[in-house]
Amino acid sequence: MPSSVLPPRAETAELLGRLAGGERLQPETARRLWHEAHDADWQALAGAVRARFHCPHDCTYLIMRIINYTNVCVAQCDYCAFYKLPGEPGGYVLDREAVFAKIDDLLARGGDLAGFNGGFNPHLPLDYYCRLFASIRERYGERLEFYALTVAEFLYLADRARLSLDDAAVRLRDAGVRWVTGGGAEILTEDFRARHSRFKYRVADFFDAQRALLAAGLKTTATMVIGFDESLEERIEHLERVRQFQDETGGLASFLCWSYKPYNTVLGGSEIAAEEYLRHLALCRAYLDNIPRLRTSVLTQNERALEGLAWGADDFDLPLEDEVTELAGARIDTDLERLLQRARALGFTPRYRHVAAAAAPAN
Repeated sequence: MPSSVLPPRAETAELLGRLAGGERLQPETARRLWHEAHDADWQALAGAVRARFHCPHDCTYLIMRIINYTNVCVAQCDYCAFYKLPGEPGGYVLDREAVFAKIDDLLARGGDLAGFNGGFNPHLPLDYYCRLFASIRERYGERLEFYALTVAEFLYLADRARLSLDDAAVRLRDAGVRWVTGGGAEILTEDFRARHSRFKYRVADFFDAQRALLAAGLKTTATMVIGFDESLEERIEHLERVRQFQDETGGLASFLCWSYKPYNTVLGGSEIAAEEYLRHLALCRAYLDNIPRLRTSVLTQNERALEGLAWGADDFDLPLEDEVTELAGARIDTDLERLLQRARALGFTPRYRHVAAAAAPAN
């Protein structure tokens, strides 16, 4: 959290003014402002960058469900409360009808986006996923869009299939997949991955996979999770890597930051305060000046996440389910209207963002 020793306000105001005017935030300046700037300064800076892409009081939202089709995983991340190793009691793979039932319920409740997340299951080959996603595309057509996998899962599947990343991406595209999210990033530094998820590939592999997805015509996003044991330096390194990748490719449609839930995990620990999450959200908005959409996490911050709209965010989702995060302590709030009213009370006008219609191919 920031230091109680603040620099002269004129000096801080001059620096923040240059940044708000378009000067790019650099790592050294980000470190300094994190410790020295007031919360109001961060809100003003994040608001200035947000206004380059969106009207100040507008925001968008989604109703979505994350479908955890299997909990069998060999990655062994110490911050995960969800996985079972192969052969352990309680492991499962959902059959196709169970997946369809979850999608049908999502559509009935006004949503049109499903996300799939299940980790590294060595018993499910790439063909399994291609058949599943092709069946979803055939059954639901343009009524539904889905985030088929995370980048981390895509890396594992390509590796297991002994395919190049380019070839594996084409296989998914031909099965009707349009989106693979940046999930599995957590903190994109080699030190963090060595400490907590050593089977989840190197940072360079992660971005190579995203390049392959973009080259195949798929869409992707960027993500980040904070509140483990990462340092400020690691948070800034993550943001710098994401910004450089976006400078190179322009392919990241959005950035979502959420917070670590420590319950029932090997790593344990405690949750960061909502105030730190909001301040970090402002840092993300100021740093990622080349990504148009910044998303705040209702899943991990509940109604406090809506305050993130005043800290640079412009978009959020209202999740109906995510077993991975729920088992680690997340609480799903199904009173969607109450959450939307909270956004309105903060001075924002939420508008539903129809992902399925927007993602449909041109005629």
